[in-house]
Amino acid sequence: QSWSRGMSYCLHSEGHLDTGPIYVRENGKLHVVNRGAGGFQHVPPKTRPFRLFARGFSVELCMNREDDRARRQRTDHFIFTYTKEGNLRYSAKSLFSLVLGYISDNVDHIDSLIGFPEQIAEKLFSAAEARQKFAEPVTGLRALQKFTEAYGGLVLCSLCLRNRYLVISEKLEEIKSFRELTCLDLSCCKLGDEHELLEHLTKEALSSVKRLLLKDNALSDAGIRRMTAPVRVLKKGLENLLVLDLSCNPKITDVGIGYLFSFKKLNCLDISGTGLKDVNAVVKRIQMQIGLVHSKVPLKEFDHSNCKTEGWAEQTVLQWEQAVTEAMKPQDNLTSRTAALHFYGKTRRIEEVVKCKLVEAETKACGNLQFYKEKVQNCHLPLKKEVGGSHELKNNKKRALAEQERERTSKQKHLCLTVEDWDLLNTY
Repeated sequence: QSWSRGMSYCLHSEGHLDTGPIYVRENGKLHVVNRGAGGFQHVPPKTRPFRLFARGFSVELCMNREDDRARRQRTDHFIFTYTKEGNLRYSAKSLFSLVLGYISDNVDHIDSLIGFPEQIAEKLFSAAEARQKFAEPVTGLRALQKFTEAYGGLVLCSLCLRNRYLVISEKLEEIKSFRELTCLDLSCCKLGDEHELLEHLTKEALSSVKRLLLKDNALSDAGIRRMTAPVRVLKKGLENLLVLDLSCNPKITDVGIGYLFSFKKLNCLDISGTGLKDVNAVVKRIQMQIGLVHSKVPLKEFDHSNCKTEGWAEQTVLQWEQAVTEAMKPQDNLTSRTAALHFYGKTRRIEEVVKCKLVEAETKACGNLQFYKEKVQNCHLPLKKEVGGSHELKNNKKRALAEQERERTSKQKHLCLTVEDWDLLNTY
C-alpha cells in the first residue's frame, strides 16, 4: 500500500511532464499503466524521442512565386512523350522555341518591330496570342500597337463586328489601333452620329477601306456629312471606298444622299430602308452623278457571308468576344429575379439581334434600293453609220445634259464649302 502511494505520488508530481505511456509486464503479458493505476514493476526505461517544438506547433510551407516560375520555365525546356512500350521519354526544345516563348511572355516590353522579318513576327504574334497577351487591358493594347505599326494589314485586313456593340465598347482603343483595313462591317451596332469609331473612319489609318457596312446604326444626315467632309473638301479619308451599305437608317434623307456623290470610285451602294422623300429623283441623281444603276435583284456584295475577320489577330477578336460574353453571363443570384419575372408575367427585353432581323424583314418588304456600276462597252463603231440629223440631235442632248451637270456640280461646290463644313474640318 505504501508502494502504491509512492507510485501515485510520483506520477502526480511528474504530471506536468509528458513522460509518455508506461508499460508493465504481468504474468507474461504487457499492460499499459495509466496515471491513476496501481501496481508497478521494474520496467526498462524507454527512450523518449527528442522533441524540438511543443505539441500543437504547425509549420506552413510557403514557396516563392519567382522560384516556382523559374522551376516551371526549367520544365518547359523539355518535351515529354511516351514510347510504344509506355516509357516516358523527353527531349530538349530548340533554342528558337525557347527564345520565342520568352519574348512572347514579355511582348509588351518590345520597343519596335519595324524591319523585323514577317515570318518570325507571325510566329511571335501567334505565341503571344496563345498566352492571351492581347486580352490584357493595358499591356495588350501596347503590344498590339507594336504589331500594327510594323505590319498593318497583315495583322488584320478584314474586321467583322456585326452586332458586336459590346466588343466595340470594351475594346474601342484596340479596334482603333488596326491599320490598313480593306473591309469593315459595323452592321447592327447602333453607334449613332457621335460615336468615336465613326470619327475614326475619316483618319488616314483607315483610308484603305474599300468595303464599309454601316447597316442599322441610327445614322442621320449629320453623321453622313461628318463622315464625307474630308473627302468632299480635302480629298482624304474614305476616298478609295468601293462598297457602301447605309440600309436600315431611316433618319438619312435626300440631303444625306447628296453627300455621297463625293465617292467617285463607288461601285455598289445600298440605301434600302432610309427616309427618302422622292425615291425616283434620288435614283436619277445617283445615276447621273456617280453612274450607278438601280438593281432589281439583291446584290451579292451586301451579303454578310462575304465579310469575315481575316488576319493574324483573328483569334484575338474571338478572345475579346468570349471575354465579353462570359462577363455578361447571368449570375446565380439573379435566377430568383428571372423566376419572379416569369411568375408575374413580365415580358423579356428584346435583344438587338432580333431587332436587326426585324429591320431586315421590313426593308425587304419595302423594296431594295441597291445600286451597281455597269460595265462600259465600246459602242463607237455603229454610231458612225447613223444619219447626220439624228447625230446632231444626240449631240444637242449631250450638250444640254453636260450644262445641267455643270450647274449642279457648281452648286454642290458652293454648298460643300459651308460654314458647318469648315467647322467640321477644324475638328480634324
